[in-house]
Amino acid sequence: MEINFMSKETKTTNNKSLEQWIWDSACAIRGAKDAGKFKDYILPLIFVKRLCDVFDDEINRIAKGGSRIEALKRIDADHSRVRFYIPIRPKNSETEDSWNAIRSLSSNIGEELTRIIREIASHNSILDGVIDTVDYNATTRGQREIDDDRLSNLIEAISQKRLGLHDVEPDIIGRSYEYLIRKFAEGSGQSAGEFYTPREVGMIMASIMDAEPGMDVYDPTCGSAGLLIKCELALKEKQEKLGTKTFAPLHLYGQEYTPTSWAMAKMNMIIHDMEGDVELGDTFNNPKFKDATGHGIKKFDLAVANPMWNQSGFNEEIYTNDAYHRFPAGNPGGKADWGWVQHIFSSLKDSGRAAVVLDTGAASRGSGNANTNKEKDVRKWFIEQDLIEGILYLPENLFYNTTAPGIIVFINKNKSAKLKDKIFLINAGKEFIKGDPKNYVSDEQMKKIVEAYSTKRVIDNFSVFVGKDEIIKNDYNISPSRYIHIGDVAEYETVENILSKLAEVELKAKAADKNLQKVLKELGF
Repeated sequence: MEINFMSKETKTTNNKSLEQWIWDSACAIRGAKDAGKFKDYILPLIFVKRLCDVFDDEINRIAKGGSRIEALKRIDADHSRVRFYIPIRPKNSETEDSWNAIRSLSSNIGEELTRIIREIASHNSILDGVIDTVDYNATTRGQREIDDDRLSNLIEAISQKRLGLHDVEPDIIGRSYEYLIRKFAEGSGQSAGEFYTPREVGMIMASIMDAEPGMDVYDPTCGSAGLLIKCELALKEKQEKLGTKTFAPLHLYGQEYTPTSWAMAKMNMIIHDMEGDVELGDTFNNPKFKDATGHGIKKFDLAVANPMWNQSGFNEEIYTNDAYHRFPAGNPGGKADWGWVQHIFSSLKDSGRAAVVLDTGAASRGSGNANTNKEKDVRKWFIEQDLIEGILYLPENLFYNTTAPGIIVFINKNKSAKLKDKIFLINAGKEFIKGDPKNYVSDEQMKKIVEAYSTKRVIDNFSVFVGKDEIIKNDYNISPSRYIHIGDVAEYETVENILSKLAEVELKAKAADKNLQKVLKELGF
């Protein structure tokens, strides 16, 4: 599948990109909050601006050149006439846009802004808990977190562009919204991984998954829903190239544990003009999507996910006594990487496929170790069942919460005969452009990766098929860096892996020393 990968910035009719305008708006209150918390104030407000401007477009559509006030009376009587009902009114509804009710705030701005946003949420059930949880009047030890002057600057900055249906396409504002989320991720450190997967990684996954119209697509750790959204964007791109006149969207399903990330996901879906079912809750302990009986989990055509890497805290019982029988390979030990893969595997239909981002260590931990290793045993189960279609080794320093490269594991419940008892490996460790603060993968590099994987093309020092026998010989190590050596790029190892290998060497040295002492004793020394 050929994908026209989207450029980093979307140009508007003026000299400044929409993305840059949004970031400039955010900077109106920069410094009042740390970057991680900062997003919770700006994202809902830009979202509300979009809702207000679309609402005005719908007023004008109903008015058909006549009285806007009369059109509003019809809308007030029947809210179903519009996508989202906006209850606020400017001083003159005939000549002023709805947003002016916010723009004209001059006193008690934080208090009034909070009240207005909560009123909007109260009239639109889908927004309940999404935009109404932020208190713009919040204080810490008697000090306002964001004072009215900064809020006024922010509101005025956002007011500089109209975001209506005829001003900006959903795809454009959606990409700009994602750009803003990425900018927040740059300054969020460890917390960035909770809500954002780098754009390039998401586009590579979506392109390789190559969803078909009407498919059910699932992300059990959806963050801000970027991976799900990119699956639909990739499908739209494909159908446009085919000249398809009617578009059958995907059915998108996500679950997210963190309330702020869940709210971002809901806003992100709406602002992209996409429909999706995003649930709030702990997927590992309480998966929300059930089958028709209510006793099993729902099955999906495709799954995409970037779960927290090396997550700990799950005991033996959750794997052995799971009510939904999601863990056929058992307990992976102290890290949940292969626990997530098992949950995703169990959430797939019989012909289902998945792409899961994991720490590089998940491909090799325990291999070469004489001792029993639960994680290796689970990996072995997937290999013996011939469920792993491929592994993609990513470049370093792409992710915002680590400099480590990461891998994408591709699961396929119905592998073709060509792939039987084989795994297709790509080592894309060199496919990046140096960036600040993070590296990125260029459009051409993304195309190279996607084309090679989709066609399963073997390329020297880049991609290769590895048979099951060779994998067994290497003690179930499936890291692409083990089989494809590209030079100049170090294979990342966790501290735990290094310490484990050192301990193994030490044990072997002690055993050798013991045997030497025995031999020397027998020789009379």
